[in-house]
Amino acid sequence: MTRIGMILGSTRPNRNGEQVAHWAVNLASKRDDAEFELVDLRDFPLPHLDEQMPPSFGQYQNEHTRRWAEKVSSFDGFVIVTPEYNHSTTGVLKNALDYLFAEWNNKAVGFISYGPHGGVRAVEHLRAMAGELMMADVRAQVVLPFTTEFENHRYFKPGDYNLPAFNTMLDQVIAWSDALAPLRAKKQATT
Repeated sequence: MTRIGMILGSTRPNRNGEQVAHWAVNLASKRDDAEFELVDLRDFPLPHLDEQMPPSFGQYQNEHTRRWAEKVSSFDGFVIVTPEYNHSTTGVLKNALDYLFAEWNNKAVGFISYGPHGGVRAVEHLRAMAGELMMADVRAQVVLPFTTEFENHRYFKPGDYNLPAFNTMLDQVIAWSDALAPLRAKKQATT
């Protein structure tokens, strides 16, 4: 079965993303076309990139890198839950993406974003990073503005009108993850 990692891209205390990620995983777990697992970056404390060699070499020296690589390798695709900080994504998420290369290749990725303007500018940057990591970013996106989806900018109260975008995004991530499976298998066969 297709495995999708749902990455919670914020580690900040009192983060809103935890509510959003749990909402997404709970909704996704009702589906029978894929398995979904929450991947909280708090569980993978990565210092600023500290490997001796570039990630594209795949020669990881540090245990924290190998642990992260093993987790990312276990998935066929991803959904990234991200806030918007200063017109971009979080530093911790950028760092987590930068740590690896081959483990991201030929996998689909979708986005759930939140913030004052729904986090759309963070996703613009993530789409560029995904392309460089040889990931297929899907068109559908879930956008959650503070003004409509959070009570007092703190308590996540999503409207049901978000469900069509959420389901379409997951449909696309699963379809692309499945479509890219032969490329992942071919790469595994040659390594």
